[in-house]
Order: sequence, then structure tokens, then C-alpha cells
Amino acid sequence: LVLLIVLMVVGLTITSAAVIYVIVNSRAATSFSRGEVAYGVAESGAENAIIRLVRNPSYSGETLTVDGGTATITVSGSSTRTIISEGVVGDFRRKVQVTGSYVNNIFTASTWAEID
Repeated sequence: LVLLIVLMVVGLTITSAAVIYVIVNSRAATSFSRGEVAYGVAESGAENAIIRLVRNPSYSGETLTVDGGTATITVSGSSTRTIISEGVVGDFRRKVQVTGSYVNNIFTASTWAEID
């Protein structure tokens, strides 16, 4: 009887640890997924800004709703333009910065990177 109780406690402990492990990994995967969606929203905002900038040289930014999140876009500079797009999905924020030259209605990106 004592051996049976010990085996039940060991089995229950292993099962509880496995359940906790699955819950922790599920939450981490959800967080990663939302972070990736926020990054995609930021990238979409940057791409939209380039299109708008080519069409309208005085474009200075806007706020877009993309894929369940929002992209806040700011454009600064004159000949060398800096585009900063911040994607927000829930509590997750990711920023993308694009710098490039804008000459004769042609935007040429020189850097495209995620920033803090």
C-alpha cells in the first residue's frame, strides 16, 4: 500500500510538471507570435510610407490599422528621409526604421532595420 501511494505521488508530480511545462511553452509561443505580428505591422507601415512618400513628397506620416494592430508612421528629413514605423498589437511593440534618399521622385532605401 505504501509503495502504491509513493508511485501515485511520483506519477502525479510528473504529470503536474508536464502540464506546467505545456502551459509555459504555450504562453511563450503566443507571446512570440504576437511579437511577430507587431513586427509585420511595423514593416507594413514602413512599406506604406515609402509608397506614400513617392506619391507625395510632403508626406509626414499617419496611423494605420493593419492586421489587428496599428502602425504609427513618422517621416522626417529632406533629401535623406528617415521613416520610423511602430507596430502595436496588444501589449507588444516593434519599431522599424528605414533611411534612404529621395531624389527625382525615386526613394532608394539605404538602411532598413528594427530599432528599440
